[in-house]
Amino acid sequence: MLAVPLLLGVAATEPSAWQLVLAVAAVAGYLVSATTQAWLRARRRPSFVPSLVIYGGVFAASGAALLLAFPFLLLAAVVVVPAGALVIGGARPGTPRDLANSLAQTVIALVLVPAAAAVSGAWETGAVGAATLVAAGYLVGTVLVVRSVIRQRGNRGFVAVSVGFHAAVTVAAAATLAVPYALYFAALTVRALALPLVERRAAGSARPLRPVQVGLVEMGASTVLVVLAFSVPL
Repeated sequence: MLAVPLLLGVAATEPSAWQLVLAVAAVAGYLVSATTQAWLRARRRPSFVPSLVIYGGVFAASGAALLLAFPFLLLAAVVVVPAGALVIGGARPGTPRDLANSLAQTVIALVLVPAAAAVSGAWETGAVGAATLVAAGYLVGTVLVVRSVIRQRGNRGFVAVSVGFHAAVTVAAAATLAVPYALYFAALTVRALALPLVERRAAGSARPLRPVQVGLVEMGASTVLVVLAFSVPL
């Protein structure tokens, strides 16, 4: 989830060493968030403290370096703080990880597109805006598809929402982006329809659709998107 928006931000502008620092801060921040959520749900909380200290230290150091060089990155807090509060709030024991929680994580990840572009020193508003929307279309779609075959498996209404979202993004891509992007999102629409069908047919068999298989599909889809972004200008 972090690599795609970061790399799309790079593709929309130019590579920069500061983007590596941003990547370190993003990974450390993600680990802090994930460990904090595990800490909130755990019974033996002291065991998580060393990890929180290490990840927190790396995040603080890399984040401080970025803010000293690019103070305007503080604007990201307008999005990250409320979305992060929603994510952490969903980690309380007994709280289900609902769709809103997953979408909040997606919103946080999307901040990496303009952030990566901004630290490059080669900001182009049109390209950055397009890259952010493309990343949003992919990441939100991924959340819907994955939930349709895991947490919402068997829910045909949810599958319809997922397929409808992908179809709408495909139409928008066809109207505003180069043809390869429209074809890409059309392929994602097919995947949004096909995976639930595969899951339904495989359910109860000796070879049910497993989360790792879904993950491999998404890894392939994300790789294609990154290659496309670096090959076909937005």
